[in-house]
Amino acid sequence: MRVTHPFHRLFGREFEFVAYRQNWGEDRVHLHDEHGELFSLPAGWTDVGPVDPFVVVAGGRCPFTTSGLLALADLVDRLRSQPDREAVVGEITP
Repeated sequence: MRVTHPFHRLFGREFEFVAYRQNWGEDRVHLHDEHGELFSLPAGWTDVGPVDPFVVVAGGRCPFTTSGLLALADLVDRLRSQPDREAVVGEITP
């Protein structure tokens, strides 16, 4: 099976399929890597799981997902609220 998540470090790589199970509240595939070590990924990140509806609707037109953008907004908010932000920004801004 192949890793299909476009931002995963193993994107495009093929691995030996071992099992398809529900673990930690989500469907996961268990695989063997090139060293024979067992690991797992969410099934939706591989060609084994169903295609993500967002990916189908976006049709390759949007590299961002709603959850990814929300996570980015949360990160920006956390960085803005850091007490020493003014000093760091002051050093970077001309």
